[in-house]
Amino acid sequence: MRIVILGGTGLIGKAFTNEMIRAHHELVIVTRSPESMRSQTGVAYARWNGRNAEGWAEHVDGADAIVNLAGENIGGRRWTAQQKKRILESRLSAGAAVVAAVKQAVQKPRIVFQVSGVGYYGILNPAPCDEQAAPGDDFLARVSQAWEESTREVESMGVRRVIGRTGAVLSLEGGALPRMLLPFRLLTGGPLGSGKQWLSWIHIKDQVRAMRFLLESETASGVYNLTSPEPVTNAVFGRCIGKVLRRPYWIPAPGFALRLVLGEMSTLVLDGQQVIPQRLLDE
Repeated sequence: MRIVILGGTGLIGKAFTNEMIRAHHELVIVTRSPESMRSQTGVAYARWNGRNAEGWAEHVDGADAIVNLAGENIGGRRWTAQQKKRILESRLSAGAAVVAAVKQAVQKPRIVFQVSGVGYYGILNPAPCDEQAAPGDDFLARVSQAWEESTREVESMGVRRVIGRTGAVLSLEGGALPRMLLPFRLLTGGPLGSGKQWLSWIHIKDQVRAMRFLLESETASGVYNLTSPEPVTNAVFGRCIGKVLRRPYWIPAPGFALRLVLGEMSTLVLDGQQVIPQRLLDE
């Protein structure tokens, strides 16, 4: 397959690129800084201005798939009004660029893979969420809904679309896990808030292999939750970290203190969803 990737330089993008290279697929990574990328066999780079399809749309013509991973990091900085706008607009711009590139292509791709997040289900749903669960109404839920909607138009052009709602991706190379480990390494690990909030997680290897499975499938379409079949509470996960690192699990971080320090972004650690990857289990 020839696959065009937006967001190929992030945590998931890098791991996915390596997985697909090993599987002998041909990749085009769309990035703002192609000159800074190291050369890899089977990988080409195209420049992107972060706003539209200018400069890379020609790579979509005749490609088999587009993978859209692009978007501002939700945990990168405090959620000011400006940062929340940046989070949303970065996703909408990338989605609109994908649609524009598909429109321009004479030979259109067979599939568009649109990443999203389990934040889609909101923070007030206590029940286990499979792909049929209703969306929430908090900031991340609204962002996820708009993100998914941003590429819907490709379906009217005859392009199959897969949406991957991703949980917390665990990797020692970046993302949330190194930050989760730090308090334990400093002997200050403990529950965050009540510790009862759910953590729907997925290992980076399972993330990219699930993506590969869905791309290589001839029938996959619609929404798939990309999480472990066994979500855990924050307390269970913390005790597991303590056991593995041989560090104590004893100093709680009160919810009010985390809200004071992190503001609205504290929802990333104080709230969660119990998400089940039912369609992956079925298929």
